[in-house]
Amino acid sequence: MKTVEIIGYKRANLGKKEAKKLRAEAMVPAVLYGGDEQIHFYAPMILFRPLVFTAEAHFVNLNIEGEEYQAILQDVTFHPVSEIIMHADFLQLHKGKTIKMNIPVHLEGTAPGVTKGGTLIHKRRNLLVKALPKDMPEHINLDISALDFGKSIKVESVSVENCEILDTPQASIAVVEIPRALRGKATEDAEGEEEEGEEAAAEGSEN
Repeated sequence: MKTVEIIGYKRANLGKKEAKKLRAEAMVPAVLYGGDEQIHFYAPMILFRPLVFTAEAHFVNLNIEGEEYQAILQDVTFHPVSEIIMHADFLQLHKGKTIKMNIPVHLEGTAPGVTKGGTLIHKRRNLLVKALPKDMPEHINLDISALDFGKSIKVESVSVENCEILDTPQASIAVVEIPRALRGKATEDAEGEEEEGEEAAAEGSEN
């Protein structure tokens, strides 16, 4: 997995007023936990771009006033209107200790149901994965070339080497929905097949 470099500076004051001032200066208030003590710091917002606005998972190398820490971005809060990063939480990594990360899901291939006019719904764009840092994938590829009308890929069918998927096994990741215009036809076809079966059964009993 790729690593993003972020250079930070320790915060002297932790009040809301100070945090607001930092954001006005294009800085992100943040905290690193998971070590001996929490470290409150701030870092330039521009350094978060390759970490936040991406379809890949990343490790983070935090350089806080010369001290380096290996970490992952555990949580990030955005302003509801401006989408400015309001705060970021980092978790320090330790060799040999498992971590949990939301890993992006990439859909590959063409679903037959979509070719016929259906709509592909990507319900879960991330899966919660538990693994050692060395085994954590950047993303998970899923083949959708077998998805026809009404078919779905569920969490239980996903397997990643040396990783545990923590999402609900029965949850759908991707599904092909039948378009409204074709739903009536699909029902009529099913009813027609049922009627033909009943007629054939009746003729058989008469004979």
